[in-house]
Amino acid sequence: MKFFVDTADISEIRELAAAGFVDGVTTNPSLISKTGRPIRDVIKEICGTIEGPVSAEVTATDFDGMIAEGERLASIATTVAIKVPSTWDGFRACRALARLGHKVNVTLCFSANQALLAAKAGATFISPFIGRLDDLGLDGMEVVREIRAIYDNDACFTTEILASSIRTPLHVKAAAIAGADIATIPPTVLRSLAKHPLTDKGLASFSRGLGQDQASDPLKLAGRRSDLSREQPKGRAGREHAPW
Repeated sequence: MKFFVDTADISEIRELAAAGFVDGVTTNPSLISKTGRPIRDVIKEICGTIEGPVSAEVTATDFDGMIAEGERLASIATTVAIKVPSTWDGFRACRALARLGHKVNVTLCFSANQALLAAKAGATFISPFIGRLDDLGLDGMEVVREIRAIYDNDACFTTEILASSIRTPLHVKAAAIAGADIATIPPTVLRSLAKHPLTDKGLASFSRGLGQDQASDPLKLAGRRSDLSREQPKGRAGREHAPW
């Protein structure tokens, strides 16, 4: 499963990309607004930082507006994936933009039926929102499993499942098990994948053991015995030459 990072913070993207864990980036208007910079400048800088797809979302909700805005976003870089919502006009816009050769990420997906329409419209990615479904007491991962089954049943579908609204490391694991092609993960959650209390406990135990081992290091003990042995002849020699 590929990892996208869900942020518009260029410093976070650079750090995680340098570690080798970023296959792409997803952004949204809220994340962009936090940077205090124009969307075009932010997306251009991100695209210049990583080689993978960078999702940039339209704010228009009507068909014509999505097409116009999507074209502007796509002109920033060839790696831009235009994010459109899972609405009737969004699916229409997806189809039109895909036919123009653009990558399209259909977002705000909450059902397998929406994912089916997205695939038929030629979406590059479908983004089911796991956390938001869970918030309503529903099973977000069940939707991912249903989408996986539908896509696997039709060889014509090339849309990748991009598990979104990831809140915890458990979401990441569950998305991988459910068959998601990609998970887009907030930086804090991505870093937390490396953490486990037993790992920390084991390292602490090793450190304590290392301290004890150094205290009883046979090489050090041998060195001490050697020092003593060099000192002892001097003592004996002193006694042998004493006047008494």
